Amino acid sequence: MIVSDAEARASGAAETQTGRNPGGEPCGAETSTAATEQTKAELPRLMEAVVERSNLWSAYQKVVRNAGAPGVDNLPVSALKDWLKVHWPSVKAALLEGRYLPAAVRAVAIPKPSGGERLLGIPTVVDRLIQQALLQILQPIIDPTFSESSYGFRPGRNAHQAVRATQRYVQEGRSWVVDIDLEKFFDRVNHDIVMSRVARYVEDGRVLKLVRRYLEAGLMRDGVIEARGMGTPQGGPLSPLLSNIVLTDWDRELERRGHAFCRYADDCNIYVRSEMAAKRVMASMTTFLEERLSLRVNEAKSASARPWERKFLGYTVTRHDGVTRLRVARESVLRLTAHIRELMRRGRGRSLRVTIEALNPVLRGWGGYFQLSENKRLWREIDGWLRRRLRCLLWRQAKTRQRRTQWLRKGGLSEDRAWRSARNGQGPWWNSGASHMNAAFPKAFFDRLKLVSLVDQNRQLQRHS
Repeated sequence: MIVSDAEARASGAAETQTGRNPGGEPCGAETSTAATEQTKAELPRLMEAVVERSNLWSAYQKVVRNAGAPGVDNLPVSALKDWLKVHWPSVKAALLEGRYLPAAVRAVAIPKPSGGERLLGIPTVVDRLIQQALLQILQPIIDPTFSESSYGFRPGRNAHQAVRATQRYVQEGRSWVVDIDLEKFFDRVNHDIVMSRVARYVEDGRVLKLVRRYLEAGLMRDGVIEARGMGTPQGGPLSPLLSNIVLTDWDRELERRGHAFCRYADDCNIYVRSEMAAKRVMASMTTFLEERLSLRVNEAKSASARPWERKFLGYTVTRHDGVTRLRVARESVLRLTAHIRELMRRGRGRSLRVTIEALNPVLRGWGGYFQLSENKRLWREIDGWLRRRLRCLLWRQAKTRQRRTQWLRKGGLSEDRAWRSARNGQGPWWNSGASHMNAAFPKAFFDRLKLVSLVDQNRQLQRHS
């Protein structure tokens, strides 16, 4: 439990209501318990494990660490502890009695890198806590039954393992890939199919009812709550596990047919040895997904092609002289440079040091994720391009010829060269690539400001791998 037993008894004695609406009609519990032939002692005790003190404390710590925006009740993560001290006993009772009703989720649309929007559903912080507690009990039960070729949102598995597997499949001679993208997967998941799959692992009716209610929780958009008959919007801790449960049927079908594949959430690549086989697999998998799982293949983003013509998790592959190598996909590089340009535009009125502090987390994360790339020249190119962008920023910020002369002199140029360079009549971008700016502001200058170098970081990562 999150609060002490003494606090729970004191607050429980003070409260007569249940749920999360202390002043009126309860919104966190049903007004009456569902009829059942079983006594509480006879029920499977999975829900008791969910609300057990140590499990709740672990879930609370994860929710607080992940922070995140408030839900429809505007309760921030920072206020969760105080809220629980007062209301947790009634919420716990509602969960144990199968009466708990989740709040609606707040709809947030975010742009997708490939275009369009992705719908997120932000649960209240209390529902995030309950979902996390539920996840911690269900995942150890269900995850071991998943396919070895499923890598997304699973303990001990990650995107790098999936990318390495794709490299191995191509190296083995599977030179065609069936790249399947599911159209709005999280918005189209059939609730009955989800629940039938969850019921394979869970006997506790209270847990099944709670999962169903989370699936059906309303979606608040522009102040209006919309009923949901399908989908499990991304944003809650349970959503990734439920998606893997549904797509395990697809994994088993691929395994039954003997295919080599990698699936990361709803992104799946199947590797075969011929174009004819690729076309056959694309057709049969489209039929399977539509008829068995009520899902739709996005024809615009799916294709059967050579692996080096497609990307998977931001990577692509090349194959020369019988050797398959990993590379960063062109789209991933373009997204990085676009992000850097945006940060640089914001940095025009800031000091160079502040701009670098904003850039470093992006560079560190991007370089860490793409450390498997064997195209070392790319790191040098991005490093050089970025330093030129920063020199361009310096040139703009100096503004006057006199100040530019002073900066160039301070950078070690002679009086005459600094004077002539500051008055050359060329624009900022030309000057940022010129020898005088490279001499005055070399790599060592940016190293002293602690700018992350992708070349240096990759070298360190390779030494420690």
